Amino acid sequence: MSDIPRPDPDVLLAQLRDDAQRATRGRLRIYFGSSAGVGKTCAMLAAARKMQSDGVDVLAGVVETHGRSETAALLDGLPVLPAKTVDHRGRQLVEFDLDGALARRPALVLVDELAHSNVAGSRHPKRWQDVEELLAAGIDVYSTLNVQHLESLNDVVGGITGIVVHETLPDTFFDRADEIVMVDTPADELIERLKAGKVYLPAQAERAAKNFFRKGNLMALRELALRRTADRVEDDVQAYRSDRAIAQVWKTEGALLCCIGPQPGAEQVVRSTARLAQQLAVSWHAVYVETPALQRLPGARREGILQAVKLAQALGARSAVLSGQDVAEVLVAHARQHNLSKLVMGSGNPRWWWPARGMGQAVARLAPDIDRIELGAAPRGRPAPVPATQPEAEASMVSPLRRYALAVAACAATALVTHGLVPYFDLANIVMVFLLSVVCIAVGLGRGPAVLAAFVNVAAFDYFFVVPRLSFAVSDAQYLLTFAIMLIVGLVTGQLTAGLRFQVRVATHREARSRALFEAARDLSNTLTREHAVEVAQAVIAREFRAGVAVFGLDLDERLQSPQPFAAGLDLGTAQWVLDHHQPAGLGTDTLPGSAWLYLPLKATVRSRGVLAVQPQQPRLLLVPEQRRQLETFAALAAMALERVHYIEVAQHATVQMESERLRNSLLAALSHDLRTPLAALVATAELLAASQPPLSPRQRELAAGLGDKSRRLADMVTNLLDMARIQSGEIRLRIEWQSVEELIGGAVAASHDALGARPLAIRIEPGVSLVECDAVLIERVLVNLLENAGKYTPPDAPVEILARAEGGELLVSVRDHGPGVAPGQEERIFEKFTRGQTESATPGVGLGLAICRAIVEAHRGRIRVEPAPAQRPGPGATFTFSLPLGTPPALDQET
Repeated sequence: MSDIPRPDPDVLLAQLRDDAQRATRGRLRIYFGSSAGVGKTCAMLAAARKMQSDGVDVLAGVVETHGRSETAALLDGLPVLPAKTVDHRGRQLVEFDLDGALARRPALVLVDELAHSNVAGSRHPKRWQDVEELLAAGIDVYSTLNVQHLESLNDVVGGITGIVVHETLPDTFFDRADEIVMVDTPADELIERLKAGKVYLPAQAERAAKNFFRKGNLMALRELALRRTADRVEDDVQAYRSDRAIAQVWKTEGALLCCIGPQPGAEQVVRSTARLAQQLAVSWHAVYVETPALQRLPGARREGILQAVKLAQALGARSAVLSGQDVAEVLVAHARQHNLSKLVMGSGNPRWWWPARGMGQAVARLAPDIDRIELGAAPRGRPAPVPATQPEAEASMVSPLRRYALAVAACAATALVTHGLVPYFDLANIVMVFLLSVVCIAVGLGRGPAVLAAFVNVAAFDYFFVVPRLSFAVSDAQYLLTFAIMLIVGLVTGQLTAGLRFQVRVATHREARSRALFEAARDLSNTLTREHAVEVAQAVIAREFRAGVAVFGLDLDERLQSPQPFAAGLDLGTAQWVLDHHQPAGLGTDTLPGSAWLYLPLKATVRSRGVLAVQPQQPRLLLVPEQRRQLETFAALAAMALERVHYIEVAQHATVQMESERLRNSLLAALSHDLRTPLAALVATAELLAASQPPLSPRQRELAAGLGDKSRRLADMVTNLLDMARIQSGEIRLRIEWQSVEELIGGAVAASHDALGARPLAIRIEPGVSLVECDAVLIERVLVNLLENAGKYTPPDAPVEILARAEGGELLVSVRDHGPGVAPGQEERIFEKFTRGQTESATPGVGLGLAICRAIVEAHRGRIRVEPAPAQRPGPGATFTFSLPLGTPPALDQET
């Protein structure tokens, strides 16, 4: 047979899926260094220039030169993407233009400082998420990163340097990068570069030299960066060995494999391996190989082994419970699969009277290239393992005795049946019946009873069938060979049959787990409501693990809800802790281990969708890593089902809202069109009445003026309704032309004369503000609505101010009033349709004016917001500010 192991079909399918996804994604190369100034950006730019010379379409998305001339020189000749300007708390900041890069769609984009935090209001809070979107679009990315920005090393770096870095990057994203290029510079050379002004500007360099750029800090960061790069390279080596099916162990990392055995000193082996891995700064695995003989150990012994496996997990090992006939073969196969170069094992309990070969010798025979470390025995006087209770001890004794008794009974029955066959068959054929008996006992009762049956059948054949009968004496020496062959064939046959029985049982368990996962995924994929998904998840997990199951779900406000019915022993506080910390708690964990329930977070793609609580009938089963992983897989399936149902509900709610909005807009448009004509006639009638001859009496003139005023106000409301319906339906087409800001404000003030009344009006247009490109009618409408809003809520003697200024390439127009202001938390809601301010009962309107303002301003690619009154002005008040892009106005001649 070939020594090359047969590849796992599931692994091959997963690899094919990964390759298919990788073919459509862009490739990410990260230039990784220990700190700023090591030359990451220069290395990235040099590689980009090389790619450009090879004909690749390269675009510099964002490159931070930090004032370094050598970096700026490398940037010359590369096309640069214009930065996007973002307003943040009144300041104009520049950010990477993700939409511009996607629209430009080059083959390669340079994105410096991968861990950078974007300005609030950007599409993604982190720059690495922008890079993820570029990769998903099939665009290659070169980027840079310092070791202190890795999330897993953040606290380590903070402890070394005394500086907490807030901009971090998930290690999972770093590990998914296609290439990691280490850019290294010694500490002394880096300090010299800092003094020469090649890292920061002089003022920044002086501060950095006193704080971060100390030699000890730089050496420690360099070691961290080298170790992290080595870990990543080790992963690449492992992937290469897996792809090429290389069985030989490459001693590149020196990772350890801890061999957990059934001996009482298993925990000592685990702790010693953990200390050794920490001293060598390498990763380590811990495995326990379960053979058919070990499966028959008493419950207390098996639980002790599983506790050792759990201890290895707690100490940082990747643990596994494997199965097989030969422990040494399984260990060697696992070591070669994971490229583990050193095996750590206990000394065992050698018997002086039995020349058995040790585990170390067996491993050396199978894999002489793997190093073996054998630990000494545990010191005497250590506490013995906790013995099993009396019922457990009795049960552990009764079952083996019963199996051996059945084996002896089966041998007796075989002898009785074959005794009647002696006159008809030769003794050679009768021997076959005894061998068949051994095979049947091995299949039904296991290896131990089969061995006993082989010896008993040989003795029975000699006693009852070989001359002289009823005696163990042998007259013919040839029967000694028959006895020996019969015994050897019986032992070998029983051994092989018992081994096959064990393998069948293991395969049956694996198939049952796979079938259970498939059925759970199928049932959960057919759920359409949260209640149905919870019901299916509870039924599946309760059936597979023979346990009580409860699911803590989330309501519409993302708050944890208690399951119904609420089982005894459940704790809502523990479930809330699990949801907040995304970690398991309860049975078998380090958090509240005394609880009878195990709490697992239902982690979905976006966030956790609840908490799964499980109370198994046999808590020991959850200590087995395979059982625990299967439970976590069921929890992940339930979480994905709950997330899918959640988004179905969100989509349905959004659909209902869209249909309601469409129906409301249609009704508003219909009512507005039908009401405009009679309202216009009503206004004209009121004006005719006021101007009729002979003149009306004072009381009649007052009634006519009131009728006209109410009719015009109602006409304005209907106009607002119609405008909103037209804006929502997309019927308005902007007529963009260059307009005078002064004329726009003047027209709006004239149209708002009645609404402002006798209130003082202050208008200030800062120098440099002259023209803006917009739709004059609509922008004037925005100003009119803001002035009318100020007129409604400002006292009659309080002033209203209009300010126009240019800032950051935008025209900012503000309308300030001295009214009651906007309540905290209502700054965004005030711009929604049919939302009004304070004192609604005394103020006319339907709450559409500000919604129309927002729709018009956003159609001009601008923004509108409301702010509290400045501190220097008395009274609460509010300031409504909207912005419009200024652009480049046309040149005007001197005469104009």
